[in-house]
Formats: sequence, C-alpha cells, structure tokens
Amino acid sequence: MDRLNGLARRVPTWVVYGLGLVPLGFLLWGALFGGLGIDPVKAIEHRLGELGLQLLLAGLAITPLRRVGVNLIRFRRALGLLAFFYIALHLVAWIWLDMGLRWSEMAADLVKRPYVMLGMLGFAVLVPLALTSTNAAIRRMGPVAWGRLHKLVYVAILAGVLHLLLLTKVWTTEILVYAALALLLLALRLLPKAARRRPLAAQVATKLPQEG
Repeated sequence: MDRLNGLARRVPTWVVYGLGLVPLGFLLWGALFGGLGIDPVKAIEHRLGELGLQLLLAGLAITPLRRVGVNLIRFRRALGLLAFFYIALHLVAWIWLDMGLRWSEMAADLVKRPYVMLGMLGFAVLVPLALTSTNAAIRRMGPVAWGRLHKLVYVAILAGVLHLLLLTKVWTTEILVYAALALLLLALRLLPKAARRRPLAAQVATKLPQEG
C-alpha cells in the first residue's frame, strides 16, 4: 500500500486529465474514420454517457479505497470534472446529433420517456458540483456546507444508473454490473455513520440493568 500511495503522490494531476481524455480521442477517431458501426450517432451518445458514469463510479470508489489504505483523494476532483465533461458532451450529442435541435420533440420526450428526465436530473445536480469544485469555492462555502452540497453526487449516480436501466431494452451483464457497483459503493459510503452508531448503542446497552 505504501508503494502504491507513494506512486500516487508522484503522479501529477494533469496526467489524470490527460488519460481521461484518451477515450474521447478514440471516439473522435472512430467518428472520422467510420469505426462506430451502422449508427455512429447512437454509438457516440452511448459511449459518452458510459464514460461519464464510469468516472462518477471511480470518484465514488476513492473513499472506500482510502479506508483500506489506498489514498487517491487528490485525484477525486479530476475524476469528478472529467465525469461532468463527458456527461455534458452526452447531453450535447443527444440535443444536437440525435434530436437535431428539435426543441419541441425534446420537450415531448421529457414527458413521455422517464429515462430522459432522469438523465436531465443527473446532469442538473452535477452543475453546481462542477461550479464549486475549486479551492476558492470550498473556502467561501466552508467545508461543512461544501461537503453537504457535494453529496448530490449520490443523486447523480442513482439517476445515471436508472437512466441506463430504463433506456436499455435488454439488461446485459455489463449494465447489471454498473447497477450493482453503484449500489455497493453508495452503501459503503454509509458505513461510517453506522459504525459511529454501533458503539453508542453498545455503550447504552451496558448501562441497562440486567434481568435476573
């Protein structure tokens, strides 16, 4: 663990941003040279959304990893901003490439298709998180208020997973893995609260009079 943490401390944050943009490069290459199948628009749209969800899950995994000794906390902001970037591109692809800026049809889809509304919800809650991702924002808001605001990422992940489940007609193993991983990571984030309650309950129990 110490060796891994030492390596992580030596990796500049810009490397994470650079690696995070590599999939976009492959996607653009495929779009330009015909490597995205018979429906490139859907392929672009799906891949951008998938990358956004993967990066959100990666960011959510940092706290559980830290508990077992792997400290990657300095990369969490980069992962969050990359996730927001890809999800914003996913939305742009839907508005521009898929729907062709047909605003009335998009408005109708919001009402008819729950997965569209869930996707919009996920993006909407990520906007204030991206806008307050700087050190200046943390100082201005205070760490407590900032931390409460950034718990909205849980809503974004749940909305993203439900968006994917409702959008997909066939639930493949990959999609079920995303859903299970999201639920597991969200559950792990609640463990500290449960751990704090258990000692208190045990302490109270020891003070209760014993029967007999």
